[in-house]
Amino acid sequence: MRYILVLLLVAMPSVAISQEPSQVFTAAWWNVENLFDTRDDPHTNDDEFTPHGDRHWTRRKLDSKLQGLYKTLAMMDLPDVVGLAEVENKYVLRELCQGTPLAQVPYRYVHYDSPDRRGIDCALIYRADQFTVTASRPVSMSDSTKGFFTRDILVVEGVTAEGDSICLLINHWPSKRGGDEADAHRLEIARSLRAIMLELKHTHPDAAIIAMGDMNSTDSEEALAVGMEFGSDSINPDGIRLLTQRLPKDWGSHKYQGQWRYIDHMFLLANESWLVLKLKLLKYDHLLTDETLIPGQRPKRTNVGPRYEGGLSDHLPLLLRLSHAK
Repeated sequence: MRYILVLLLVAMPSVAISQEPSQVFTAAWWNVENLFDTRDDPHTNDDEFTPHGDRHWTRRKLDSKLQGLYKTLAMMDLPDVVGLAEVENKYVLRELCQGTPLAQVPYRYVHYDSPDRRGIDCALIYRADQFTVTASRPVSMSDSTKGFFTRDILVVEGVTAEGDSICLLINHWPSKRGGDEADAHRLEIARSLRAIMLELKHTHPDAAIIAMGDMNSTDSEEALAVGMEFGSDSINPDGIRLLTQRLPKDWGSHKYQGQWRYIDHMFLLANESWLVLKLKLLKYDHLLTDETLIPGQRPKRTNVGPRYEGGLSDHLPLLLRLSHAK
C-alpha cells in the first residue's frame, strides 16, 4: 500500500492545491520588472513595450514571462497572497491568473491604476480559497502641486480561511533617480506607510499587518532609518518589525554595481499570537544568471536595456510564512 501511495503522489499535476497546515499563512513579495502588455496606452509612457518599440515587446515574450512567473509561484507552493510591483494593468494580471496553469487554483487579483507616468502599479493576487478580501483601496503618494507622480500604496484588508484578520500594504517607492528630491519623497512615503500601519492596528487590533514592497532603500538609508525609525534593532518604537533585517547579508534582493542589497522589504505589526515561522529570499536557479565581468551571479532580467535576456526580473522574491496561535 505504501508503494501505491508514492506512485499516486508522483502522478499528481505540478500545480496542486497546497496541503500545508491550514494555520500557516504564506505571503510573497516580488517586483516582477515591467510586466507590460503589448499594446500602446496613449496615456502612459509605455511605447517601448510594444512590438515596434525599442524593446520589441511581443506576445511571445509576454507569454514566456507569464509562464515563468507561474513556474516560480508553483515552486513557492502557491502562496496565499502575492504582492507585485511593476504591473501595467488588470489585463496582464488576468492573463497570469487565468491564462497560465495558475487557472487550476482560484487566484484572484486586486489592482488600481496609479498616476505613475510609465503606467506601472502595485497589485495583489490571492487564493480565494485561503483569503477573502473584505476591503481594498489605493492611498496616493503623489503630489500634483509639485509635479510628482508615483505609485500608490495598495491597502488590502481580509480574513484567512480560519477567520484570522490580515491587512496587506503593497509598496513601490520612487527610485534613486532624482537625487536629494527622490530621497525626500521616499522619506515622506516611509512616514505615510508607518502612519497607515498604526491606523490599521488601531482598527484591527488582532490582525497581522504586513507591509511589503520595493522600497528602493536599504535598512541603513534615511527612508527606513528615519522615516520608519529603524536603528540597529529590527523592531521600531511602534512595534513594527523589519523582517528582512535578519536575512543573510551576503545576498540581497537586488544587485547594483556588483553588490547585493536588500531594497525589497517585509514589515510586520502584530501581537504576540502571531509567529513568524520563516522569511526566505528565493534564489531559484532560473531566476539567476552568471555575471560577465565579475565573479558571481545576478538576477536574470527580462531585458538589459533594449537587449532581450529572457529572464523574469532584476529583483528576487521574498516568501513569508506566518502562524497564528488561537
